[in-house]
Amino acid sequence: MAKQGPRKKVPKELAVINADNCTGCEACLEVCPVDCIVKIQQFDGMPNMQSFCQIDLERCVGCEVCVHIPQKKTNPYELTVCPWNAIEMVPTESVAQVVAQIGGPPAYIHEHWDELVGTAQHLAELRAGA
Repeated sequence: MAKQGPRKKVPKELAVINADNCTGCEACLEVCPVDCIVKIQQFDGMPNMQSFCQIDLERCVGCEVCVHIPQKKTNPYELTVCPWNAIEMVPTESVAQVVAQIGGPPAYIHEHWDELVGTAQHLAELRAGA
């Protein structure tokens, strides 16, 4: 799923979805310009039952489009994408800790620890070394 080859630049911030707030409505999925958001089905055979979306941190470029639609600076109204306010931009150095806390149900995070938290930690280390 992750993009092959080394990154040219590690973003200052990455998007993180709070799985407790996410309903799996896929609004963020539709606007992501790099297709780094996937829907996670928590239970096999029960479509949309407690589903949530997740960011593939290896592919996220920190563009913020999943949080809000860019507007002119003179426009006072921000068009938010997620109706549940489940997505936040987190400094890359803090992403591993945030993903471990809000990136999904505890059992899911434990099962996918290397993929989620390990990837986030690796990106934080790359950012710190840049």
